[in-house]
Amino acid sequence: MADHFSGPRAIADPASDIADVYAFPSPERPGNLVLVLNTFPASAPTALFSDAITYRFRVRPVAPGSESAAAPFTVGEDEYSFDFTFDAPQQPDGPDTTVQMGTCQAPGGRQVAFQVGNEVPTEAEGLKIFAGSRLDPFFIDFVGVMVTEATGKLGFRSDASNVLEGLNVLSIVLEVDAAVLGPAAGSLVAVVGETVTSGERPVRLERMGRPEIKNVIMSPKKFDTVNSDLEIRDLFNEEDAFGVRPDYASTYRARLSANLAFYDGLDGKTAWPLDEQGSHPLTELLLADFLVVDLSKPFSEDGCFEIETALLAGRPHTTCGGRSLNDDIVDTLFTLLVGGVDGERISDGVDQPTQPATRSFPYLNASNPTPPDLGARLAAQMPPREEAA
Repeated sequence: MADHFSGPRAIADPASDIADVYAFPSPERPGNLVLVLNTFPASAPTALFSDAITYRFRVRPVAPGSESAAAPFTVGEDEYSFDFTFDAPQQPDGPDTTVQMGTCQAPGGRQVAFQVGNEVPTEAEGLKIFAGSRLDPFFIDFVGVMVTEATGKLGFRSDASNVLEGLNVLSIVLEVDAAVLGPAAGSLVAVVGETVTSGERPVRLERMGRPEIKNVIMSPKKFDTVNSDLEIRDLFNEEDAFGVRPDYASTYRARLSANLAFYDGLDGKTAWPLDEQGSHPLTELLLADFLVVDLSKPFSEDGCFEIETALLAGRPHTTCGGRSLNDDIVDTLFTLLVGGVDGERISDGVDQPTQPATRSFPYLNASNPTPPDLGARLAAQMPPREEAA
């Protein structure tokens, strides 16, 4: 799943667990940037945000580095941060009515207050805000991914089902007028979502850029002969996406190169020859884990990874890149990993979410009042151990 349950700490603290991050130009107002941070996967429709966590979007200007995968993007020093904090829930009219207020702190320190769950967006000087329970827009044949990892063969089926069908998340949706970022940001920006502890000494709990970096690409241990006993995702979650610590960089590179080589070999061919040091050509690109969006391009529903692949191919990108809510990124990712930049399209057999996202703010659909039990669904869908192996 995109970033749902991405490590032991995320599983233990669902309020801080980032399920997804999306970034795309507004389909309604071209040039505006839409940022979506989904947390608390498989939550009840009455779930609320933690008052001990800061939910954060970070935006930086970025420029293509070179056609060499060793330096895919150059990230600027200027940063535009949007921090969302939440009060403890109140019951001003008795136990049947719970109200939670939130605050968005924009670049420059400007603060905008809003109420969680208010279907009328809060608007203030170039910002539009919604926060509350929504239907999870992600879709995936999770069983197919597991079977693929276990068998070393593509395990997707045409009759697969979306494991997240009907489940909810807690969403923060922010639409930003590009003028709020200022001219220094430029049209090409990098986006990361984070959860950090509130207070004077914040600790990063989770962060996410591109989908499936942790759960699909970094999670398997058995192909990594250097760190075969290391659950790496909690460590990777602590990192600054715009500059990982040199202390652990070689650990991440070893895991990425080993696992990427595994995915490349699923069709029996080599689309990504390793270099003389055993490094995979995508390692440096994916280690710098952020979404890249071009605000000069119009909204595109399937632009995820297009800017990155165009850079690798040495050609101009043609879409806004980033990631939209309806983008079938599992297909896109496996196509890239297995077949290369222009590989034959691979399908996981699941092509749409529970309900397609809309093209009007806040874009995500209302939550399901009676969501299914994810644990029971997984138990029912997973194949017998001997079949998966």
